[in-house]
Amino acid sequence: MAFKLTINGKTHVIESEEDTPLLYVLRDELGLNGAKYGCGVGQCGACTVLREGAPLRSCIVPAASLSGHPITTLEGLRAPDGTLHALQKAFLAEQAGQCAYCIPGMILAAEALLRATPQPSEMEIRAALDSHLCRCGSHNRIVRAIQRAAKEVAG
Repeated sequence: MAFKLTINGKTHVIESEEDTPLLYVLRDELGLNGAKYGCGVGQCGACTVLREGAPLRSCIVPAASLSGHPITTLEGLRAPDGTLHALQKAFLAEQAGQCAYCIPGMILAAEALLRATPQPSEMEIRAALDSHLCRCGSHNRIVRAIQRAAKEVAG
């Protein structure tokens, strides 16, 4: 079956079964490897993307169900001038990712948070990332990176 998805502002015709998880379409059909396979049951956050600006676990959502809903992956998160997004810069500056497997999902969850709450408290940041697992233990650096990005965006 063919259906259309809008990923990072570009429309794609997808030739997959209706129940194929979005994560597999992103990685296998479109070559967008930012979202990672972690647990496969939507609990770790490694596969997080944004659907209309809200975090979504792409490993458990059938891709066909997202037709008509804009999706943003890490690859589509850019500053208006095409350079690295403020969050990407901040994560690099704070050395927030050791292995970086969880970082794409964390950055996208942080983007959703900053859109809803431009100057979040540390508690709000921790709550927004509570369901994202990081085995490296980089949580404090990740929080600092999000605080840094919030300050940069606020100017």
